[in-house]
Amino acid sequence: MNAEFNLWLLIVGVALGAALTWLVLADMNRRDAEISREETAAEAGWLARTVGDARLDADLAERVLEAHKRYLGFPPPDELVAPEEFGVAEPGAAAGAPAA
Repeated sequence: MNAEFNLWLLIVGVALGAALTWLVLADMNRRDAEISREETAAEAGWLARTVGDARLDADLAERVLEAHKRYLGFPPPDELVAPEEFGVAEPGAAAGAPAA
């Protein structure tokens, strides 16, 4: 009788331990790939209202969010460039071309 009870306690303990481990280690954060276009538009409107800067409207915020999604799809850079060292391309210049 005692051996069966100990076996039952072992099974329950392993199940509870596995559930607790999953809760501690589970990554429940959402990924950018999971966010739909409609939700991006809603998020852009929320950002525009939250920031409260007249220069940021919902369309600009949506374009920034879409650019961020594209950026996350790129491979990691080999080395980071400081913003002050990065030239600004002239309008109409080819993408990736160095600035004058």
